[in-house]
Amino acid sequence: MAANSTVDSTTPRPALRLPLEWIGVAPFFLFALLFLIMPTMKIVIGAFQTPDGSFTLDNLAGLFTPSILAAYWISIKISLASALLGCAIGFAMATSVVLGGLPRWIRGPLLTFSGVASNFAGVPLAFAFLATLGPMGLVTVFLRTEIGIDLRALGFNLLSFWGLTLTYLFFQIPLMVLIITPAIDGLKREWKEAASILGASNAQYWRMVAFPILLPSLLGTMALLFANAFGAVATAIALTGSSLNIVPILLFAQIRGDVLGNPHLGYALAFGMIMVTGVANAIYIWLRARSERWLK
Repeated sequence: MAANSTVDSTTPRPALRLPLEWIGVAPFFLFALLFLIMPTMKIVIGAFQTPDGSFTLDNLAGLFTPSILAAYWISIKISLASALLGCAIGFAMATSVVLGGLPRWIRGPLLTFSGVASNFAGVPLAFAFLATLGPMGLVTVFLRTEIGIDLRALGFNLLSFWGLTLTYLFFQIPLMVLIITPAIDGLKREWKEAASILGASNAQYWRMVAFPILLPSLLGTMALLFANAFGAVATAIALTGSSLNIVPILLFAQIRGDVLGNPHLGYALAFGMIMVTGVANAIYIWLRARSERWLK
């Protein structure tokens, strides 16, 4: 026993090794810390501070002024309109490609384009729409000179509610296609065969089987599209400037000190946007988890 304990005491202990498998994801955590978590904490703390650093609720109370409430309401309406239209059009496109009997080669280019277009925003997107549908845009001039249709006379203005909504659809529809396509792929062929055996028509199958299964995914994706549009800043500023009073433009002006001259009220504006988009993303995550239980 003594000999054994002597051997055990002299046995070298294994050296402490760093978990090398975490090195690959270290840049992600560093990026999230520097550009997501720390700025968010700065905004949250600043929303409850005065310029001298003391605690206050006046910044949040300032959000209930008529002009700021109107900006939030317009932003919510634009986000909701683009989310609803994006969901409807994107779902129709994804369904046509996956289940509509279209040639298989269409799916690859559509998903590739959707991956690119869903990230195409900001100044390039605003310029593209101004060059196409602006007052002197290519399509606007062609319709007026060659066909005799004056979009401005018909009431269309790109620098307006529906103009910004139309611009948002350029990245909302592709994002919907990317997210809903795997959910449509998850519909089992056996479900449709069983419905047909029981005498259900195609419309009854969609109304009683497929659509209820896809509903959590549809609602969750709509919540994500709402958050995506509500937080879009660069496109709105580049396209409309200060002509449309929405929260991102008001926040941009507030940060520059052009309008209200209170940076901490700007923090409160950003904090309100974080709350709205946070609720929308939480709804998306919850509904996505429910839909995945059905599609496994």
